[in-house]
Amino acid sequence: MIDNPRSPRVRGVAKLAKRDARAQTGLFLLEGPQAVAEALTFRPELMVELYATPTALDRYTDIAQVAIDAGVDVEFVTEAVLESMADTVTPQGIVAVVHQFPTSIKDILSDGPKLIAILEEVRDPGNAGTIIRAADAAGADGVILTGRSVDLYNPKVVRATTGSLFHLPVAIAADLEVALERIKSAGMQVVAADIKGSDLLTARREGVLAAPTAWLFGNEARGLSDEYLALADRAIAVPIYGHAESMNLATAASVCLYESAFAQRD
Repeated sequence: MIDNPRSPRVRGVAKLAKRDARAQTGLFLLEGPQAVAEALTFRPELMVELYATPTALDRYTDIAQVAIDAGVDVEFVTEAVLESMADTVTPQGIVAVVHQFPTSIKDILSDGPKLIAILEEVRDPGNAGTIIRAADAAGADGVILTGRSVDLYNPKVVRATTGSLFHLPVAIAADLEVALERIKSAGMQVVAADIKGSDLLTARREGVLAAPTAWLFGNEARGLSDEYLALADRAIAVPIYGHAESMNLATAASVCLYESAFAQRD
């Protein structure tokens, strides 16, 4: 059992909360039983190290079995060591070190996708992770993060995906103009989610969203620039019927993605 919170190994894991360390190693930090279980189930080959306190492994017995099935050894650590490794204030007793695995836009487009989410300058980790989770739930074929968006492997992004990161391909550091050009060449329409766009219900009635669609979501505060809006085939707004000043980006994105999912399954 590892019992020294200040050991080089423990510090090496903890450093993965920082972007520089992730860039240098090609690794990232994974926390919590749900995310670890998804990684072990869907991408076990990515697992480098798996740590758990004895108490946590007793509580989450399924994790132990999934790890055994995947051929991954669990290394026991003390509560103090686990707390030193984790990025969260109250960790759940299980962390892992995992290989980064970004895909390419070419791979996302290779199988004739029907639904994609594009994040342009989305900076909030919680929003980015939640949109990835929503895209997964809506059956999207992939997510693309531009180079101005938050780092995919930021611990807060990873946690917000709750394991969906391992279910669908995610491309990173994309140039938006290049990405949109390739998406259109693949036969997809680009629809920008923007307050200045036409009403979502109108698009629903017109059957717009039944076509293969790449939804484009912009910055939380500024939205999309006029320059980038002009690159979309159309802009659509999620209507607000109550008194809310605006809608959280991740919530609006979830609505948009599900509208497409519904339309494409009618």
